[in-house]
Amino acid sequence: MAFSVDYVVRETASNLWRNRLMSLAAVLTIAVSLALVGSALLIKQGVTVATSQWQGGTQLLIFMEPNASAAQTAAIADQLKATSAVKSFFYVNQAQSYVEFRRLEANQPDFLSSVTQNDIPPSYRVSLVDPAEAPAVGQIFNQQVGVRNVVFNRAAIDTMLKISSIAQLVILGLATILLLSASVLILNVIRVAIFSRRREVMVMKLVGATNWFIRVPFMLEGLIQGLSGAAVAALAVIGVRSLFGYIIHHYNVQLLSSFVLTTHDLVMTELFVLAIGTIVGATGSLLAVRRYLGV
Repeated sequence: MAFSVDYVVRETASNLWRNRLMSLAAVLTIAVSLALVGSALLIKQGVTVATSQWQGGTQLLIFMEPNASAAQTAAIADQLKATSAVKSFFYVNQAQSYVEFRRLEANQPDFLSSVTQNDIPPSYRVSLVDPAEAPAVGQIFNQQVGVRNVVFNRAAIDTMLKISSIAQLVILGLATILLLSASVLILNVIRVAIFSRRREVMVMKLVGATNWFIRVPFMLEGLIQGLSGAAVAALAVIGVRSLFGYIIHHYNVQLLSSFVLTTHDLVMTELFVLAIGTIVGATGSLLAVRRYLGV
């Protein structure tokens, strides 16, 4: 077994070095394609968090003053019930708002540490019969006692969702094409390695080497290429996440302020990228072995 492992390692390294330019091309193609896939996943996760407070048809946010009295809060509720343009609404107290605030502002730890629950305003989440009436309804409630401000940027959120959906489709389309190209490249690398060692394979078969003993170095070669490309892509995904963090911290982009990419999201994306790289490398090498290696 020790000899077999030593043989597999030496032959795999020899094949990779012999076809290093084609191997490098396969690794880079996998890296670029999986970096695109990982970036698309991060965008999707960030957009999901950024738009979470608008799910369920909420078109209007009425933020109360943190120190608004119970009577003022109740008066707003009564007025909402009496407004024909309002379809439904619900109240979010300070504790609930603070939990949501910490989740949406997870990208800004310094800011989080300076804000307490008492600083966070409670709010009414309002769904309208006609979303186009949001500015008019917002203007009515913006003048009421106890109201801090009214937010009705549903249109901006919808625009971001449309743009991000299109961007994800384009990115994933390009990534799919590149992954297929990477599989073909790996197949060709293994094919060249097999053809260059046909005589050795015949001799090994004559002296009793098993089929798997012959196949494993070629399959491991494709697997290493896939994993190497995935590792480079994983580093690129970390760079993309850092870039988003830099933009959010250094530029006042309101819509991106709640574009949260958590450590959990990053880890799961990295694991997915590594898994896909492994599958692509293994698939390309397996197809090459089955097609060109007659053992």
